[in-house]
Amino acid sequence: MGPSLVLAATGGTLVAAGVVLLLERSLSRLVVGVLVLSNGVNLLILTAGGPAGTAPILPSRGGPHRALSDPLPQAMILTAIVISLASAAFVLAIAYRGGRLSGDDDVRDDIEDLRVRRESEDDVGLRAERERRAVADPSELGAREEPDSDFPGGVPRDGRRGNGRRRDGRPRGGGRRDGQ
Repeated sequence: MGPSLVLAATGGTLVAAGVVLLLERSLSRLVVGVLVLSNGVNLLILTAGGPAGTAPILPSRGGPHRALSDPLPQAMILTAIVISLASAAFVLAIAYRGGRLSGDDDVRDDIEDLRVRRESEDDVGLRAERERRAVADPSELGAREEPDSDFPGGVPRDGRRGNGRRRDGRPRGGGRRDGQ
C-alpha cells in the first residue's frame, strides 16, 4: 500500500467523520465537524496533486527533466486553510452566542418549520386520499368536473377547459349562446 493510498484513505475518513459531525444537533460538534471536514478536504487535495517532487527553487542537479512538485495544490491548500479558519471563527461565534442565549448548545427545531412540515404532510395525506377514492370510484370526482371530449378521461390535469369548441370546429352546448 503506497503513501498516496494511505493519504487518500485518511482524507476520505476525515471527510466522512466531518459530515457525521455536521449532522449532529450540537453546535460544539458542528464546529469540530467543520474543522475535521476542511482538514480532510485539504488532505484529499494534496493527494490529488500527484506524486511528491523536488522544490523548483533548488539548483538543477538532474537536468531539465527532473520531477518537480506541482505548486497549484499547495496554493489551493493554503487558500483552503484561510477559508476554513474564517469559517471556524464564524461558526464558533454563532455557537458561543447561541450558547449564551439558550444555555445549551443544542439546535432546536423552529416552530415555523414544524408548522410547514405538518401542513405539507397533511397535504400529501389529503392528496393520497383523493387519488385513492378516484381510483376506487371515478364517479366521486364531483359534478363540477364534466367530461371534456378533447381530453381522454375528462378534464385535463392542468385545469384547462379547452376553447369551447368540438374537434370538428362547432361550438359546444348545442346552439347559439345569445338565447335564440
